[in-house]
Amino acid sequence: MDFDLIVIGSGPGGYTAAIRGAQLGLKTAIVERAELGGICLNWGCIPTKALLKSGEVFETMSTHAVDYGLSVDKTGFDFPKVIERSRKVAKQLNSGVGFLMKKNRIEVLAGTARLETGDPAPKVVVALTAGGSRTVQAGAVILATGGRAKTLPAIGLVADGDRVWTYREAMTPPAFPKTLLVVGSGAIGLEFASFYRSLGSEVTVIEALGRILPVEDEEISAAAQKALEKRGLKFRTGAKVTGLSKDGDGVSIALEAKDKAETLQAERAIIAVGVQANIEAIGLEDLGVKVDRGFVVTDGHCLTNVKGLYAIGDIASAPWLAHKASHEGVHAAEHIAGKDAPPLKAPIPGCTYTNPQIASVGLTEAQAKKDGRKIKVGRFPFRANGKAIASGETEGFVKTVFDAETGELVGAHMIGGEVTEMIQGFALAMTLEATEAELFATVFPHPTMSEAMHEASLDAYAMVLNT
Repeated sequence: MDFDLIVIGSGPGGYTAAIRGAQLGLKTAIVERAELGGICLNWGCIPTKALLKSGEVFETMSTHAVDYGLSVDKTGFDFPKVIERSRKVAKQLNSGVGFLMKKNRIEVLAGTARLETGDPAPKVVVALTAGGSRTVQAGAVILATGGRAKTLPAIGLVADGDRVWTYREAMTPPAFPKTLLVVGSGAIGLEFASFYRSLGSEVTVIEALGRILPVEDEEISAAAQKALEKRGLKFRTGAKVTGLSKDGDGVSIALEAKDKAETLQAERAIIAVGVQANIEAIGLEDLGVKVDRGFVVTDGHCLTNVKGLYAIGDIASAPWLAHKASHEGVHAAEHIAGKDAPPLKAPIPGCTYTNPQIASVGLTEAQAKKDGRKIKVGRFPFRANGKAIASGETEGFVKTVFDAETGELVGAHMIGGEVTEMIQGFALAMTLEATEAELFATVFPHPTMSEAMHEASLDAYAMVLNT
């Protein structure tokens, strides 16, 4: 065999799997048809956070400086430089992945992969970017080809690179749009809506379901919409898009809401209606790889129904999150190396980097009730937290959901400043199967916004101290 492990795709899941495989002594290769680091590092998670930071700083300077006793005579932004900074951040991390490949002696095959029948795992035929092809065999193959923005051609929701964008075009537009329509209110849609609004664009978000952030707890969704509306964003919920057309220098989107037709117009539109897996032209059909609703089916070890073939990250299943892909990549590599690891079951936190931020892990209140659990729910507002008051970050709250019979923490939901940095505390607690007793006994430092996590836990048992 040429290798012990071949990874197809170098996004967060793929390159992490390759590194872990190499650490475990597996001779490893990784195939990448575009940039090392994949979509997340080059066109997703990282560069969008750079944009959001620029927007956050500008909005604070132009709108809230006076709240801190500061004066700013004149504010402005250079949009091309904002975009340039984002691209520099992505380039820096892209170079870092290349360094990690060399450090761990992972062979990088630049090209497009296709699977063919082989033993003990499928063969990988690589159409090399430099020309020609190379066929390689390994003991195991990990598919980490990721996903892309879902489009709806039937109603015109297709990016054209000019007026209609997906996340990729929205990160490198040639000019700043004064008006913007965003179709979809999940994390991607709201993050771009938040960014463009922070720089002054008039933004309207369209959501087919009855509330924004439909995967989040209902209280969080409601609080998020209220906070974003306070910043000037507009929302059309329960609105079905029936068509998109380009007219003049802008776009028009036709809606149906409450049995009434409506048309919205703007300079540009962003499509953020979901993710579809990159499963085409890999050879899955020829191998008989099981696919369900466009995603590869795997077991608790990320193994497909084909011997020696694993799948991780966006190609496999929701949630479509980089940290989920990385976690699966490590697990798959360890399983291939023969390490005895239990099936994946750790709770996966989700983060939305709007202003205010949103973070959650585990069951929502509604999901816990649907499961038939008797629950205890706690809440604590940041307006009662000393650090939040001092920082001017009083928007939002922390919500906890406990199983009333066992005391197990089954869900946690947060909205407010830097909550994406705090949610890991609840994720760790759930992974360790903590109950209310362990959370009560944990000493939270003061003054920190994380104290709200402690208070929300206490509140579930009528023991809250500071409200």
